[in-house]
Parts: sequence; C-alpha cells; structure tokens
Amino acid sequence: MNFTEILLEDWMRRYYFAVDADIGSSGVETFSLAELRPILGFTERDLDRIVLRDSQSLGGAEVRQALAARWLDGETERVLVTHGSSEAIYLAMSTFLAAGDEVVLLDPGYPQYDSLAAAIGCRIKRWRLRFEAGYAPDMAEAARLITPGTRMVIVNFPHNPTGATLAPGEQHELIRLVEQAGAYLLWDGAFTELAYGRPPLPEPARRSDRVLSVGTLSKAYGLPGLRVGWCLAAPELLGRMLRLRDHMTLHLSPLVEFFAARTIEHGAEIVAGRREQARQNLAFLAAWIAGARAEIEWVPPAGGACAFIRFRRLRRVDEFCHRLACEHRVLLIPGSCFNHPAHARLGFGDSPAGLRLGLARLSRLMEQSLRATPPVPAALEGPEILEAPNVSVVNDPH
Repeated sequence: MNFTEILLEDWMRRYYFAVDADIGSSGVETFSLAELRPILGFTERDLDRIVLRDSQSLGGAEVRQALAARWLDGETERVLVTHGSSEAIYLAMSTFLAAGDEVVLLDPGYPQYDSLAAAIGCRIKRWRLRFEAGYAPDMAEAARLITPGTRMVIVNFPHNPTGATLAPGEQHELIRLVEQAGAYLLWDGAFTELAYGRPPLPEPARRSDRVLSVGTLSKAYGLPGLRVGWCLAAPELLGRMLRLRDHMTLHLSPLVEFFAARTIEHGAEIVAGRREQARQNLAFLAAWIAGARAEIEWVPPAGGACAFIRFRRLRRVDEFCHRLACEHRVLLIPGSCFNHPAHARLGFGDSPAGLRLGLARLSRLMEQSLRATPPVPAALEGPEILEAPNVSVVNDPH
C-alpha cells in the first residue's frame, strides 16, 4: 500500500517533545509509575514474578479477562489486545476492506482512518460534522450515506477533534443502519469514559456482531506510553484479524500486559480522577474563550479532552501554531491536520497549571498577531456558540 503522510503525526513528531505546555493533545494528564503504584497495589515481588516470554496471540489471559469483565460481561472470546488502538484499527480496516470498497468516514476525522482507507484504495464518503450545526451528527445524512454498497462505517464518539457525541438512541440507529446495509461498524471508543453531563454510551460490541469496537489506555486512562489497546468483536472476526497480525506484531509483552490488566481492573478509579480534572479544565477553558470571543468561537465538547476552536480573524493558523511552538513553547494543533485550516485542536486534558500556562501564552501571541490584522466585516463573522461571563486570564511570568 502507498501511504500518504499523516500531518497530525508529523506535527506531533516536530513539536510534542519541544514544548513547556501542551494544549494540543487529545488525552488526559499522564501517570507516572509512582502515581500508579498506590492505585494498582503492585509490589516489587509482583514484578519479579513476571517471566519475559511470549504472550498469547489474542492477549494474555489476565488482561483479556479484565477487559471482558469491564465491557462484555465476561466474554473473553470476544477480546483481542493490541499495541494501542492504532494497531486494532489497522488490523480491522486491512482485514475487512479491499480496493474499491465504500467507506463512510466522519469529517473532520481522525487522520489514520482517512489515510489507511485511501492506501487500501477505498471509495470514501464523508459524514460531515458542521460547526454551524454545533457539530451535531446528522442521522438523516448518515441514513443517506450508508447504502447496500457500503462496506464499513468508521466513527469515534465522543469525537476527536470536536468533542461531539451521539445520544444512545442515535447509537442504536447507527448500528441498525450498518446491519441493514450488511456493512461493518468500526467504533473507536477511545473517549467513551470522558463524557460530561451524561452517562457514557453503551458498549456497541454487545449489540451486534457487525461491530468492531476499539479502545485504548492512551486517552482517558493517561497511559499512552504503555501502548495498549483492544478490539471487542465476534470471535470469527477476531480470528480473521489474527491472520494479518501473525505477519506483524504477533502479541504484546507480558510486562506491558501486567500493568494493563491491573489498570483495567482499577479503571473506574483511574478514569474518575482524570475525568474530573478534565471537567474542571473545561470550565476554565469555557471562561477563557468567553473572554476571547472577539477572536475565537467554539462548540463546547460533550466528551473527550479536546475542542475544535475556530478563529474569527486569524488568517494563517499553521504559521500561528508554528510560532506558538517555536517562540512560546506551547503545542496547539492546526486544523489543517484535519483538513479544516481555519480551526485548531485545543486540548484541555493536561494539568490545570499546564492549561493555564498554555492559554496565557496563546493569548499573548494572538494579541501580537492580530494587531496589524484588519477586522473581519460583521457579515462574515460566524455564530457565537457559547455565552459565559468574562474572566481574567492568568498572567504568565515567562
């Protein structure tokens, strides 16, 4: 397959490790082993007992049992453990798609879906999440897009980068549309547990054998360095994916699976703390955007740990984000990485101090950049989505 570059990954490679404040990533604040130890309750003796041999193709028994207990009422035969959700997505798309197949993707969307579908040679139809509609998924549009010619529908809700989500009834309707078409639903639930003001969506792999549901410890759990993901699906589908995996990664490390199993067993506790921190950060971000409403507009996210803001007057968002990283050491992801160049992905999952530092430096550069920029005529201004009181932005001494 001929892969095109993924602009998001290029941007992260260039700047992620070279900044002081991260307001561009989509996950929550990461954990250290010292922070995890009292939560997971492991000891040095537990680590000494690990034998660094091969693991099983579907994943070690302990981690599969933990995932099945958390999501599938104990059905371990429906669990495949992977190297992050990226491997799960790659295995699913490469196994069940071929050149010429029709695929329905969200727009904006996570770039891996688009890049891989194009490399396979699929025909892509785009289910658009529109800013003017509050990024609300249009189920009538989904019904028009999903036809008997559709091979796979790929979604991630809560959505990256907009934070949009579905209601439970809409999730059920989406599954019905996919089943009716004889297609597969690749459901990316990386942010399932980061929902605000509503319960998380039900696990769709429990509803249909046409669903391949992927998850990860990278986003809501704050453990991207473990590189652990999973796919929940019918055993026959997982068996077909293993044929490809046998030519690639084979299995995970028992050392990684040790931490993964215990993390999933304590998942509710781990996620609860990071979700509450993200919720408080989101409230601060809402107040900050209210103070910057002359220059920035947004749709408040219903879930996840990022928002897809839109600039009113800033013309060169890529150049702005480059300057923000190089001159002010703050990571912000330009919307061009998602084919929406007037926008930017603003992450609010990091520490409160990091968020405040990043927003303060963003405010400063935005003020500098717009001093010489003529105002946009009122007729061209977009809708103001959020009403909130003004607050003072924390001053950054640096």
